[in-house]
Amino acid sequence: MLPNGTFVLGGAASGKSEWAENYIMSSGLQVIYLATGQIWDDETELRVQVHKNRRDDRWTTVEEPFDLGPPLAALAADTPVLIDCATMWLSNQMMAEANLGVATETLVTALGACPAPWVIVSNEVGHGIVPDNKLARQFREAQGRLNIALAREADLAVMVIAGLPQVLKGVLQ
Repeated sequence: MLPNGTFVLGGAASGKSEWAENYIMSSGLQVIYLATGQIWDDETELRVQVHKNRRDDRWTTVEEPFDLGPPLAALAADTPVLIDCATMWLSNQMMAEANLGVATETLVTALGACPAPWVIVSNEVGHGIVPDNKLARQFREAQGRLNIALAREADLAVMVIAGLPQVLKGVLQ
C-alpha cells in the first residue's frame, strides 16, 4: 500500500526516476505518469524517450509542464500518480518568470488535496559547488526551497543514491 504522498530525491542520473517507477508499480494498479518536462533539444528528447521506453501499457501519460492542480484533482482515489519531475516543473516556472512562492504553494496545496497516492521525483542540487552565475544560484535556491516544501508535505521521503533508496522520512514498505 502506497502512502498518500512520497517524495523521491536524488542527484542527476542517480536512478531516482526508475526507482520511483518501480515503487509506484508495486501497487499493482494502473498508474498515471504526470510528465512536466518540455522538449527543448535533441538531448532532452532522447532522455524523454528512455523514460517512455521503460513504461508499459499499465501507464497513462499526461503531459503538463505548468499547472499540476487540475490533473491531480481529477484523479480517482485508486489511481496513483507519478510526477516526474519537480525540477523540470520548477525550470518551466522560472523560464515563464512565474512567482515561485505562489507556484510552489499552489503545487503543495494541490498535492495535499489530491485524492490519489502521489509520488514526486526531484533533483538534489545543493551538494555541488556554488554556481558561477546569478540564474543558476537562483535556481539552486528555489530548488532547495521546493524540495523542503515537498518533503514536508510527503508521508515518505526517499533519497536515491546509485539506485539505492535511503529513507529520510517515514517507513518504506
